[in-house]
Amino acid sequence: MEPMDIVGKSKEDASLPKATMTKIIKEMLPPDVRVARDAQDLLIECCVEFINLVSSESNEVCSREEKRTIAPEHVLKALEVLGFSEYIEEVYAAYEQHKLETMQDTLKAGKWSNGAEMTEEEALAEQQRMFAEARARMNGGAVAPKQPDGDQSLDS
Repeated sequence: MEPMDIVGKSKEDASLPKATMTKIIKEMLPPDVRVARDAQDLLIECCVEFINLVSSESNEVCSREEKRTIAPEHVLKALEVLGFSEYIEEVYAAYEQHKLETMQDTLKAGKWSNGAEMTEEEALAEQQRMFAEARARMNGGAVAPKQPDGDQSLDS
């Protein structure tokens, strides 16, 4: 009988696509650096274990809030509980970017088509607004921190 690491899944079932992971590993390193196959396999196993750890803690956070669906806020809280607080802002930014790209893909697919598309400036402004709202929620309703010193206002 195989050991069960994840509820209802054997260890072999819980993996990541090797080709995709190898591509990610190579993209993160300088072009002249090679990675041994054993090292790639170890990195992939570390990624799987990290995902299992964050998923498990996210589930516990979700359960403590008496919710049945793990939400992004539960994952962010899990990262904090597990000691990965320094990554929360970057993870949240990646999540917001993913939402924005998904929304744009949906618009392009015509699901919400009303003839108008969001310009890049409008998308950036919407993204910044969502970041500010999320920061306020994460800070318990506190005022969102000042925006970066870049283009402060589109109205000026």
